[in-house]
Amino acid sequence: MISRSNEPPGLRRRLHAVITAVVVAVSGSAMATPPAPTDVRAADRPWDGGGVVQVFWTFPADAADLEGFQIWRSETEDETGARNGDQRRSALQEAMTAAETREYDRLVEVEGVAPEDARMQARRVGRQTAIELSRQKDGIEPEETGPHGGHWLLVDTVSDPKVFKTSAAGIEYVFTAKKLDADAEYAFIVYSIAGGDGKTSVRSVASGPSSSVRPEAAVLNLGRGPLFVILALLCGVVLFFIIKARRGAVLKIRKIAGLSAIDEAVGRATEMGRPMLFINGIQDMDDLQTVAGITVLGKVAKTAAEYDARIEVPTCRSLVMSAARETVEASYLTAGRTDAYNPDLIYYVTDEQFGFTAYVSGLIVRDRPAACFYMGAFFAESLILAETGNSVGAIQIAGTAMPSQLPFFVAACDYTLIGEEFFAASAYLSEQPEQLGSLKGQDMGKLLVGVVLVVGVLLATVGTLTGNDMILSAVDWFKNTALTG
Repeated sequence: MISRSNEPPGLRRRLHAVITAVVVAVSGSAMATPPAPTDVRAADRPWDGGGVVQVFWTFPADAADLEGFQIWRSETEDETGARNGDQRRSALQEAMTAAETREYDRLVEVEGVAPEDARMQARRVGRQTAIELSRQKDGIEPEETGPHGGHWLLVDTVSDPKVFKTSAAGIEYVFTAKKLDADAEYAFIVYSIAGGDGKTSVRSVASGPSSSVRPEAAVLNLGRGPLFVILALLCGVVLFFIIKARRGAVLKIRKIAGLSAIDEAVGRATEMGRPMLFINGIQDMDDLQTVAGITVLGKVAKTAAEYDARIEVPTCRSLVMSAARETVEASYLTAGRTDAYNPDLIYYVTDEQFGFTAYVSGLIVRDRPAACFYMGAFFAESLILAETGNSVGAIQIAGTAMPSQLPFFVAACDYTLIGEEFFAASAYLSEQPEQLGSLKGQDMGKLLVGVVLVVGVLLATVGTLTGNDMILSAVDWFKNTALTG
């Protein structure tokens, strides 16, 4: 049964037209497109290290439901080439697959070829099609372009851009685009985004493109000014203490027990008539720990020469052997005992980690040295060597900057130089004004850094708890500008 309305047909048509007009009007007002930004321009940020562009645009101050802006940039030549290459490879792959599918269907359904043979023949046809297409310059349709006939990449979406200035034309905003190629040119476009009906966002049409700009590096990067001030302050503190030490001022350096025990260890070896063993780690001379160990070796060798004690230095690298021989020879020369220097006691064993460990462990068990020194970079062999030395009753002094091996040395050795104590050994043992002043200045620099960290954490905490914009801005400036430039 078909029901019919008693209303006149003309009335129904007029009512339908009115409802349609109301719906269109309501939806049109809810989804109105926001105005596009105007006067878009881009400028290289002055006095920086390059790769930064400032983008400016103007937008009406009375625009409703504004959510933010999208900033897009043009492609560089390298990006265009990479995109064209990807597009071409994708098109060739699609053409090859389509030709292979068509040929396979024809062979199987029309000619009755077996599927295995048809698949092999179809692959040959597909590859030949791709080869022929790749030789054609215009055989691939170009990819659809974006606004103004170009391809654009999204830089960022900002909801609260920085206001540059306000004028009768509206509000001029500024956005800083970073991490750009200093050798490429860029143009920018900007979209505005409105809130719409509260559920969906509506984007404006693209603004006019800015002129092309190249983010070149300036002669001076003023953004690094705060870092320069910090560096100058730290260097000034170091130079101050060096000059102070040269003028005869006594710089107090904390006593390092492990280094002070060198005389005790050498004296014990002399009294017992047993040798000493010095292990300079298992790394080459390009490792700073090896260099620091060579410095300690010079002090130990000089003391051994004065006490007429025997010191043996097996090494894991040939270059370390050469450096150790020169250091020990210089120490014996300083002590006036060049006749007692024996280069055969400083020798190369092997580069193999556990081969070297096995040799040194056997040497400790056989010769039973009275003192063992482990100074340098150590790994899994640290506990093996230290426990072996401990088993023969040797006094052991270790020094390394390897955090994973320090617990083993602390447990098995009598004295251990931990981290910076090991690197400070050169200044501690030489007592030269330059090295002592440098060490004191570096300590003051670390103290200054510690104070800055504590003050920064406190300010950030107070600013977050109180919501003080001035404190938060200062912390943000120091973190993102003063420390990074």
